[in-house]
Amino acid sequence: MTVMSNDKPPSIYATTFASIVGEENTVYQENNLQLSQAIAGGNLPSCVVYPQNQEQLAAVIATAYTHNWRVLPCGCGSKLRWGGLAKDVDVVVSTERLNQLIEHAVGDLTVTVEAGMKFSHLQKILADARQFLALDPSTPASATIGGIVATADTNSLRQRYGSVRDQLLGITFVRADGQIAKAGGRVVKNVAGYDLMKLFTGSYGTLGIITQVTFRVYPIQETSGTVVLTGAAEAISQAATTLRGSALTPTQADLISTQLVSSLELGQGLGLIARFQSISESVQEQSNRLLEVGEKLGLTGVVVSGANESHLWERLQEQIHSPVTESAITCKIGVLPNAAVDILHQVKIGLIHIGSGLGVLQVEDKNQVLPVRSLCQSHQGFLTVLQAPVPVKQQIDVWGYTGNALPLMRRIKEQFDSKNILSPGRFVGGI
Repeated sequence: MTVMSNDKPPSIYATTFASIVGEENTVYQENNLQLSQAIAGGNLPSCVVYPQNQEQLAAVIATAYTHNWRVLPCGCGSKLRWGGLAKDVDVVVSTERLNQLIEHAVGDLTVTVEAGMKFSHLQKILADARQFLALDPSTPASATIGGIVATADTNSLRQRYGSVRDQLLGITFVRADGQIAKAGGRVVKNVAGYDLMKLFTGSYGTLGIITQVTFRVYPIQETSGTVVLTGAAEAISQAATTLRGSALTPTQADLISTQLVSSLELGQGLGLIARFQSISESVQEQSNRLLEVGEKLGLTGVVVSGANESHLWERLQEQIHSPVTESAITCKIGVLPNAAVDILHQVKIGLIHIGSGLGVLQVEDKNQVLPVRSLCQSHQGFLTVLQAPVPVKQQIDVWGYTGNALPLMRRIKEQFDSKNILSPGRFVGGI
């Protein structure tokens, strides 16, 4: 997170926390873009606190709890603009400097790291052992492991490996009262605390601050190849249905909108993009079988491999998560998979996973949010606003939740954070 230097008179918050973490780790900020887009009312907190270890973080939160100071937790701040606007925040607490590798059990295919470690750094560590963490966060260069868990941030790799919570084996976190707690363990067979890990995944820092995470990891595959099919919507929809019902095992498989197809120079019409990773013979066979499906449906097909393949997936990720205009709004959606093509017809930029029906869309402005949300809900789905201008988030319901679990969510929040000091206002129903 970019902040200003210590060039202002200390506030009571800065003075208090400096006694715990040191003055050099209590930094004043002003005109911080990430914070200004994350906090309601325009009154930004006067300082950002950077604990150096778990014990310091616990002491910081215990102090905030004692004084009833409201805390906005973050890592590097790359996803502070997601979710609802935080309210009446007194101090920002960053886990960015809790970034150590705790344990990499190569033979057990597990890794334990502190929450502030950047995803890109962890992948480099794992690559030395020919392993990888099977997540693809929206901003891989800046995302921290804790932030990925707190926002449940993964994308196309869920096709083969599942979501964040499916790969999470254990967490350590600081409670709202400053006590350190644990759930799960460091081995694949240990499932104790699984429900608690589910609660923390996607909780946006409202239940506690994650300090350590244990994940299962996977061997890097020998060969990779991506099949791209483009053409008429009905044919693309049929290809997706055939792929879902086949024995093919893509690691990533998405439907992409016509404008994305065009901007990525993949052809014309809607697109289906599927990645296969395995031994070379399997990748070639599966790629050929999908190409045959596309050919029978009159679709244009091509296989992309090597550096061009990696670059294609990187560009796809960048374009889907980078608003094209200042008024553009980035949304996370979920629909029945067979409704994906209907949704993509309504937007210029959109991607929907063929297996889960989850995806990311960009709408042009706030006037498009409610009609697209209504369409998603008509297909037994949802639309949540991830990133939007602050005035838009102040005028619409960011989460659009229509289920019946809100009273239960509020009781859980009360149990974990009775004083409502952690990330106030960011979650569903203003939690």
